[in-house]
Amino acid sequence: MNEEKDYLFTSESVAEGHPDKLCDQVSDALLDAFLEQDENSRVAVECFVKTGFILIGGEVTSKAHVDVEAVARKTIQEIGYDNLKYGFDGKYCAVQVALSKQSPDIAQGVDSSENKEQGAGDQGLMFGYATNETPEFMPLPIILAHKILQKRTELRRSKEISYLGPDAKSQVTIEYSKGFPKKIHTVVLSTQHDENVSLEKIKRDMIEKVIKPVCGNLLDEKTIFHVNPTGRFVIGGPVGDSGLTGRKIIVDTYGGYGRHGGGAFSGKDPSKVDRSAAYAARYIAKNVVASGLADKCEVQISYAIGLAEPISIFFNCFGTNKIPEEKIEELVRKYFPLKPADIIRELDLKKPIYKKTATYGHFGRNEPEFKWEKLDKAGILRRETEKYFGIEKSKIPNDSKTILEENKKEIKDLLERVTKLERLIR
Repeated sequence: MNEEKDYLFTSESVAEGHPDKLCDQVSDALLDAFLEQDENSRVAVECFVKTGFILIGGEVTSKAHVDVEAVARKTIQEIGYDNLKYGFDGKYCAVQVALSKQSPDIAQGVDSSENKEQGAGDQGLMFGYATNETPEFMPLPIILAHKILQKRTELRRSKEISYLGPDAKSQVTIEYSKGFPKKIHTVVLSTQHDENVSLEKIKRDMIEKVIKPVCGNLLDEKTIFHVNPTGRFVIGGPVGDSGLTGRKIIVDTYGGYGRHGGGAFSGKDPSKVDRSAAYAARYIAKNVVASGLADKCEVQISYAIGLAEPISIFFNCFGTNKIPEEKIEELVRKYFPLKPADIIRELDLKKPIYKKTATYGHFGRNEPEFKWEKLDKAGILRRETEKYFGIEKSKIPNDSKTILEENKKEIKDLLERVTKLERLIR
């Protein structure tokens, strides 16, 4: 997009009771259950859900003994489908399981041994993205879309707003000026509700108790609100729509602002590079931006099944990079994990941490288990950049002083922009 012009950009999110997200959560709850007993479990589990029925299928090779049906029922009830009020109840729905072992043809290319490194679980391309427009190093539209639904869920679970159902969707449109978010143009919020609640009350509660507390001063008198624009949202969840694992991949990532390689995350153990390499790419992009090497960074990594080394790495900093992208790639290859086994070890991906990722995005969240969000490489990238510019702590060469002062000014400007944005969000 041409960032010299003003433009609008939109991202959406869905709540935990959305049928696709229900499937993601069941898939990741099962993955966690297997990893909890056997950290080397190979898991690829997908779900399909419709009124009164959930189908669980895929491949699992593990020493663990997991009651698949029990895990699924518990997860569904925790989401909020724990009575027949919404037409779907985890206690009584039919559960069908169709799981087999991982193909030995795949396993022989992925398994490590004394003479062979662990290879990628499949071919594919994965993207990571980061931007300095928010404190989370994420695009503002997707961050706000998630936070609106998180606030709505908080009010639903606390019973402060007792008429809300588990299913909901949000959408936020941001007005950008010169590539930086200026204000909120439009907010769309569709929320499942009890039958006896008026649309006027729902609108009032959602705007005053959900949207305004989250969005703060980014709203103005011109902001457009669409709350339950169809007028009614009583029938929702698996009754209203079928659900499928892996169908909300843009919600899971960057809200459409960064590109996507097409591979879903949920239900896949970390030997699947669809998941682990996408986490690694985010880790790389976030540290590049946090270090000040670029204002925006998109990373693509590609793999071939059975091979440990990536086939390619590509960087796009959208003209915001302070050093050549080739130099950034050199530093990334030097300091970041890129082989599957190294990624898994560095990001501690054999732990049962995945159910938490299945709602409100895999990125931009300050969760201790989400090691791909840590900024431990930003400092060393900054030091390497100083070397590139010929800057030493003990002595600054005359020809580098101007560069240093420019960098200081850019960092100061960036901090002021982030502080201003944090103040607006509050």
